[in-house]
Amino acid sequence: MAKINFGGVEEDVVTREEFPLEKAREVLKDEVIAVIGYGVQGPGQGLNMKDNGFNVIVGQRKNSKTWDKAQADGWVPGKDLFEIEEALQKGTIICYLLSDAAQIAMWPTVKKHLTAGKTLYFSHGFGITYKERTGIIPPADVDVILVAPKGSGTSLRRLFVEGKGLNSSFAVFQDATGKAREKCIAMGIGVGSGYLFQTDFYKEVTSDLTGERGTLMGAIQGIFAAQYEVLRANGHSPSEAFNETVEELTQSLMPLVAENGMDWMYANCSTTAQRGALDWWKPFRDASKPVFEKLYASVKAGDQAQRSIDSNSQDDYRVKLEVELKELRDSEMWQAGAAVRSLRPERS
Repeated sequence: MAKINFGGVEEDVVTREEFPLEKAREVLKDEVIAVIGYGVQGPGQGLNMKDNGFNVIVGQRKNSKTWDKAQADGWVPGKDLFEIEEALQKGTIICYLLSDAAQIAMWPTVKKHLTAGKTLYFSHGFGITYKERTGIIPPADVDVILVAPKGSGTSLRRLFVEGKGLNSSFAVFQDATGKAREKCIAMGIGVGSGYLFQTDFYKEVTSDLTGERGTLMGAIQGIFAAQYEVLRANGHSPSEAFNETVEELTQSLMPLVAENGMDWMYANCSTTAQRGALDWWKPFRDASKPVFEKLYASVKAGDQAQRSIDSNSQDDYRVKLEVELKELRDSEMWQAGAAVRSLRPERS
């Protein structure tokens, strides 16, 4: 592992230089990697591994939308696309990439195919961390590993196609063969990680649930809505309010942050913008930190996991989810966003 300095804190990470793709292929040359779940992470991880030269198959239900999507992506029935149980039987590494709720429902089927020496692979620590609630308790004679790309499967695939990578965490929960860690890192390289940093299943799910509810999704929507509503209440048009709240951030400023950091983005804005940002970031931090502390405590206590299990396991959960998503989609702010996006000029 390479030692990298992160703001004064030294951390061990795995890079492609020290663990190249050729080494990953050698480690996994005798494995059949079965991707179970073709929703959020499955397509990106599966296609990336396939393009990287690994022996990958996909397990899905026939006559389903995901089966059709897999075929559209180039997976061939009977060759590398199979019914779930057949894929589970063929696979030596089972990539368990179903949603958390679906993992609970499918577990009895998966467990009976986890024969000695196989590997159970996750991209989220949920099922294992909350095993008393989920019932996902692997047999003692299989390896249990995790690679969690820090982004959506769509982003993982897009960056891979562009010749880039999405950073991932990795963890070993159970090492039955003595080779779990090496296989885990090889899988991380295979799915297209930029670099890999070590964690454990508990820390992965705790940070992930906090991040999703916080700056990655929940907090950012809340901040967007608050600023947009204040601007609209003070007479600004939907176009002006949306552009100043969302469009400039996502299209102009955040790419600068991604490129070289927040200080570099500040340095490339007007001195008036710099002054305001430097004056106001700490009040925003102080106002939101108690909310994050409350959120983290709720995640740590298992309340957020239980909330997810209870709501997502309901038969009508997708119907209820669509109602909540429709509320966002139909809000004036995101209707304005749709109009703004339609007006973006095409590159010639």
